[in-house]
Amino acid sequence: MNLNFNGSGSHTPFKRLTGLSLSLLSEIQPHFHFRYSRFFIGVTSMLHEGIFTLKVAVPVNNLDKNREVLVSVIVNRLLKQLSNIKASEHGYFLAVTKLRSIGQEDTNFSSQHVLFPVDFHCRTFIPVQGEVMTGIVRSVQHNGIFLKCGPMNIVYLSAQLMPDYHYVSGENLYQRDDSSKIENGVVVRFMIYAVRWIEDMWRDFRVLATLKGDGLGPVSLNGLDGLDL
Repeated sequence: MNLNFNGSGSHTPFKRLTGLSLSLLSEIQPHFHFRYSRFFIGVTSMLHEGIFTLKVAVPVNNLDKNREVLVSVIVNRLLKQLSNIKASEHGYFLAVTKLRSIGQEDTNFSSQHVLFPVDFHCRTFIPVQGEVMTGIVRSVQHNGIFLKCGPMNIVYLSAQLMPDYHYVSGENLYQRDDSSKIENGVVVRFMIYAVRWIEDMWRDFRVLATLKGDGLGPVSLNGLDGLDL
């Protein structure tokens, strides 16, 4: 089954990168390096802590007359860049847990920014095939539904993987013979059927969900957004 769905439909809940410009981010991406990861034993195989290196872009107007900059400024820029990058093939960035070092600045990057290589520990979340999760329905379409689950905005549940449910076009929902319904705003327990990292303008994981399994389907948990991290 194809995971390269791009959300071109008007109802698909995608968001574009904000803050730093896309052109600046594309230049910074090659300076991003992953070095080490470990599981949080006893929590979930989807939570990791890794050591990363990122060259942080600091505007030149943040430098003082000696071309020095406060550590707090670099840290704030690091957090902003991670928020805009959002994720990598190593998972969604949840929290910087430790700052290891800040290297020598690179003044050849651009006339508006100076780059500082920063080593840091970061907690990440990566979706794993076979894990059971809950998400909230954001969009219902005739061929399936889109859910949001924690940081994952692109969770697709195909109609082919919803056994016993059929689409009701007049009401824009899926219904089963026992009157169980899946519609916008409903919380659904699903299993991750397949997952793929796609390096495109959205820079996100494409997650394919399934309801084939025991205990999967709509649940009565109003207001849940799928994953508390």
